[in-house]
Amino acid sequence: MNLVKKNAQHQVLDPCLLGRPVHRLPAFAAQLKEDLAQSMRLNMNRRYWGSFQVDSVVFSRLDGTEPRARWLNFAAPSGNIAFSLERKVLLAVLNFRYGRAKSDGSLDDSTVKVTATEDRLAVVLGQQLAGTLAGRIEANLPRPEKTEGMPDQGKAQDFHAEPGAQPPKGTWVITVTVSDHDTGGKAPLVGTFSFALDKQLMTSVLHGLSPERDNARRTPQGQAPLATRLQVHLKGILVTKEVMLGNLFDMQIGDVIPISMHRADVLLDDSRLFTAAVSEHKGKICLTSFEDVE
Repeated sequence: MNLVKKNAQHQVLDPCLLGRPVHRLPAFAAQLKEDLAQSMRLNMNRRYWGSFQVDSVVFSRLDGTEPRARWLNFAAPSGNIAFSLERKVLLAVLNFRYGRAKSDGSLDDSTVKVTATEDRLAVVLGQQLAGTLAGRIEANLPRPEKTEGMPDQGKAQDFHAEPGAQPPKGTWVITVTVSDHDTGGKAPLVGTFSFALDKQLMTSVLHGLSPERDNARRTPQGQAPLATRLQVHLKGILVTKEVMLGNLFDMQIGDVIPISMHRADVLLDDSRLFTAAVSEHKGKICLTSFEDVE
């Protein structure tokens, strides 16, 4: 019997991320996948994407060994989004947009000359997709922390684009895999585009996934604090009088027990919490001027 030892691959923990909800990033990826699919199905965007569909959305971090790619930087209201689109996907969108022959998975994009039209289209697509990503980040944030002017989900935004350098090692990257099976009988076209998030935006992503945000979702808007909603039963003792047991048995109807009114005791269950002055208001006996019992 030959035994083959397999080395299990374990995720390496970054001590800088301990205590942060990194394990919830797949939940954000699932939300973004749905947002991107919906955005690409909109009439204004379908004229670009045609029959493309979103297959997967995955978070990762650059390790410095990735092949160089062309990146565009988009300035979002709360940070910077770097965007890179695999060229075979860009050419397929370009062909669909201008009614050219359908592209397939065997296309060698290195043989196709880069044109100004292609560059302009990359900016347009980057604006669409970066706007969807920024909208998802903003939607997950607690309401007081939403950034004014942040884009709505699925809308193309007029982000200013400029050429960007390769993001540095350790940068968080969202890789989106898309595919087009409507290639006229040719091999399906499968490609990717990527977002690189700066530290400020990544902090917003993680903050939107924090447990405190879950509690905020479950709390109805405008609900008063617990201290103002929790009801307790207070008991006020207006007066106490000690009498002899024999005198109590000798009492008859009409007898009067002389008392002097002092401050009343206020009890919660059997615990004496306050003393209060006894007053009259519109024919009712009231307690006022509460003081803590030392």
